[in-house]
Formats: sequence, C-alpha cells, structure tokens
Amino acid sequence: MALIGIRAGLQRRALRLSPPSLLALTYLVFVAIGAGLLWLPVANTGEVYFLDALFTSMSAVTVTGLTVVDTGTDFTFFGQMVILLLMQLGGLGLITFAVFVLAALGVPLGLGQRLMLREDLNQSSFGDLLRLVRTVFAVALGCEAVGAALLALAFVPDLGWSEGVWASVFHSVSAFNNAGFSLWSDSLKRYATHPLVNVVVPLLFIIGGLGFVVLNDIWQKRRWRSMLLHTKIMLVGTAALILWGWVTFAALEWSNPDTLGGFGSWIDRLIVSGFQAVTPRTAGFNTIDTGAMRDSTALMTMTLMVIGAGSTSTAGGIKVTTFVVLILATVAFFRKRDELNCFGRSLGHDEVMKVLALSMVSMIIVFASIFLISTTHEGPFLRLVFEVCSAFGTVGLTMGATPELNTTGRIVIMIVMFLGRVGPLTLGFFLATHSVARVRYPPGRVFLG
Repeated sequence: MALIGIRAGLQRRALRLSPPSLLALTYLVFVAIGAGLLWLPVANTGEVYFLDALFTSMSAVTVTGLTVVDTGTDFTFFGQMVILLLMQLGGLGLITFAVFVLAALGVPLGLGQRLMLREDLNQSSFGDLLRLVRTVFAVALGCEAVGAALLALAFVPDLGWSEGVWASVFHSVSAFNNAGFSLWSDSLKRYATHPLVNVVVPLLFIIGGLGFVVLNDIWQKRRWRSMLLHTKIMLVGTAALILWGWVTFAALEWSNPDTLGGFGSWIDRLIVSGFQAVTPRTAGFNTIDTGAMRDSTALMTMTLMVIGAGSTSTAGGIKVTTFVVLILATVAFFRKRDELNCFGRSLGHDEVMKVLALSMVSMIIVFASIFLISTTHEGPFLRLVFEVCSAFGTVGLTMGATPELNTTGRIVIMIVMFLGRVGPLTLGFFLATHSVARVRYPPGRVFLG
C-alpha cells in the first residue's frame, strides 16, 4: 500500500510539471541510468571513469556521437548494447514524446496549446498523433533492419559472422538515429570508397533526418502537388544543402593530400565528397580525417551542422525549415513584401517570429558555450568552435579537441548536447502558448542597420 501511495504521489507530481520540464526530466533520467550502466564493471574494460560514462551516456541519449573514450575497445559487448539502446531511446524518444504527450502522459494542456501542437505536427486530429507514433516505430525498425542486412554484406566478409553482424546492427541503428557512434576508432574511414557502405549509410542519414511527418506525408499523398508545404520545403531544402555541401567540399578539399588528395581516382574523391556532404546533417560518421580539413571546409561543415536536418526527426540543429524560412524572410524584406510565399502557400507572422526566436536562442547557446570553453582550454580556437557546433547540432564530428578537454570543458559540451537535442522542442512548447495583450501601446520607431 505504501509503494502504491508513493507511486501515485510521484505520478501526480509528474503530471503537474510543464511539458518542457517533463521532457528535460525524461532525458536526464535516461542519461543518469545510462551512465550508471556504462560505469558498471561488466560494461567497460576498467579504463572508464564515471565522468567518461556520463559523457558517453549524454552523447548517446542526445544522439550526438562525440566521445572521450573509444566505443569499440573501452566498452564490452554489454556496454555497447547499452549505448545502442540509449541511441534508440534518444533518437525516437523525443519524437514519440512530442506526438504522444497528450495521450500517453496525460499532461494537462490548454486548448490553444493542443491546437498549436497538432498544427506543428501537421496532423488533422489527435487520433492522427497516435497513428504517427505507429509510423515512427514501423519506419525506424524497418529501415534499421534493412540497413543492417545490407551492411552485413560488407562487414561480415571482413570481420566474420558474429563481429560482422553486430557491427552491421550497431552502425545501422547509429546511422538511422543520426548518432554517429562507431565501433571503430577511425569511424568508417576503412570503407571510405566502398560502394555499398556509401549508399546505405547516407540513405539511413537522410531518411532518419527528413522527419516522420515528411515520411508519413510522402507515403499517404505520393503526389507532389498534394503534399504539405512542410514536406516540399524539407525535400527541396535537403537536396539543395546536400548538393551544395557536395560541390563545396569537393572544390575545397580536392587537392588536400590529407583528405581528398589522398585518393587517386576522381571517382573515389567524388564518393568521399558525397559522404562528407551528408554526414554534417547531424549524422557524425566520417570517412576522412576531419582534423585535417582546411579552415574554409571546417567553416562550411560547421554551417551544415548548425542547420541540421528536419523537425520531428532523429536529427538536431536549428532544422532545415527554420533555415529556409529565414532565407524567405530575408528575400521578402529586400523585395518589400509583407507576406512570405513558397510553393503557392503563404507563411504567417507567427512562423517568422518562431524562427527568429529559435535562431536567437541557438546563437546565444553557441556563442556562450564557445566563450566558456575558450576560457578553460588553450587549444586551437577553430577546433573549439567546431566541437561546440558539433555538440549543438548533435552531429558528433570532431577535429580532435573533445577528448583533450578538461572537466569544465566536457561539462560544457554535455550541456550543449543536451540543449541542442531537447532545447528546440521545449522552446516549441513555450511558443505554442498564445497570449493576448491586455494593454496596447502607441507605435514607436527604432532605427536599425
């Protein structure tokens, strides 16, 4: 009876929490449990301290992929299983929380918040939210299974059945969830020009990063003209960013002997360039030495990492739709237009305000984190900025600075990973609250620019 009373009391307290608080608490619980499991003697080889386990757990739950220890050698098979489970929970948990919060958790939200949440998820009714949850799990598990089967064709001949199958499953789950964890210290450099790996892994990146709302819309509509505006923006924006990254990376690194210049064939260089154009979209795997990139290439990669991929996806960043709306708002301003138009649809003032708020908060997080780390670490400044952008975009690409950070620096990176993963949705909940001004003030003028 006492246990039932305690459980009921905890449930009442949980239901009184606001959705952002409950979301953050859920992820922190995942991180704490994961850190405890990874710190167990059965999970590691004895060289992993608690802060290392905590960092790894945070990186897995936020599907980032930054590491301070080697996943393949410092963790046992049990530890690697824990990391895989944390990646799955982190990649799908945020989305399922967003679409399942009303029905599964019973969080008491006002009518305005419910309508805004339903609108943001592009669903016509609350019953569609549950249907979308089923789509999330079906697509995720299906893609991961197919990806593991295809990767096994490349990994099993090199590693044998047991190690090859496990590597295929681990990397498929990591790729679909845009986590970037690898069992090998050089990530996928050994398969830099392997045709199958360079098709399967990027496809898992892209499908997981498009967002389940987009995938569900494509499956139901199947015609471009009837698709949602959100779907059209995501598909066109994703294709444009990948193409831009592919061409730019190839142009900047073509003659660099430490990256593309190390491959003799121009076809191999194009294959590697294509992979590196997709992986900054919060995926995190690499097939070249990221630390050897030129400064201009690192800046381009940081831009892609901060942009990220799609809403309601396994990816992070400010999201492609946010970036596209920013571009549209800029174009509309210079053309003296009052409305934002795209694919025969108009975007309202509320969407622009949300985008500006999210972008401003993201800028503050990134710049504040760079400042804090630069005051405690003496490494090359570009590498520190790169690590922060990678953490915020939950990417996992590194130029080698993260393992060298002191305790303060690692704590800052953990906080940035957490904010980069949980922050956009919590901000969305706050922005979903409509308030009507009780007092209206006379208009004023501010001189800008």
